[in-house]
Amino acid sequence: MNFFYRLRQKLSAFMYGRYGPDNLYNFLTVTYLVVAIANAFLRSLILAILELVLIFFVFYRFFSRNIYKRSEENRKYLAVKSKIKGFFSLSRQKIKERKTHIYKKCPSCKAVLRLPRKKGEHTVRCPKCSNRFDVKVR
Repeated sequence: MNFFYRLRQKLSAFMYGRYGPDNLYNFLTVTYLVVAIANAFLRSLILAILELVLIFFVFYRFFSRNIYKRSEENRKYLAVKSKIKGFFSLSRQKIKERKTHIYKKCPSCKAVLRLPRKKGEHTVRCPKCSNRFDVKVR
C-alpha cells in the first residue's frame, strides 16, 4: 500500500507542469493503434515509419511543458473536427427533411438557411446579417 502511494506521488510530481492528454491526444492514439494493427498484417516500411512518427508525437505532446502551444494545437484540431462533423450533420438533416424543407445559403454571410418547401418566389431575410434576397422554390 505504501509503495503505490509513493509511486503515485512521484508520478504526480513528474507530471506537474506538463500538458497531459486531450482530444488530439486521443485521436492520435487511436490513429496510432489503427496504423499499428494495419502494419502487423501488411508489414510495410511506410506504415512502420508512420507508426514511429505517430507514437513520438503522441509522447511529445503528452509530456510537453509548452502548454500554450499544445492547447492551440488542440483548439485547431477541434475546429477542424467541428467543421467536418457539422458538414455531415447538415447533409444528414438535408436528406431527412428533403420533402418538407429546402436549404439555401445567404449570398452575403454564407449562413445556411432552412426554409419551408412552398412553391413560388419568396423574399427571405437572413437572421444572421438581416440581408434580404429572393429564393425560387420549385
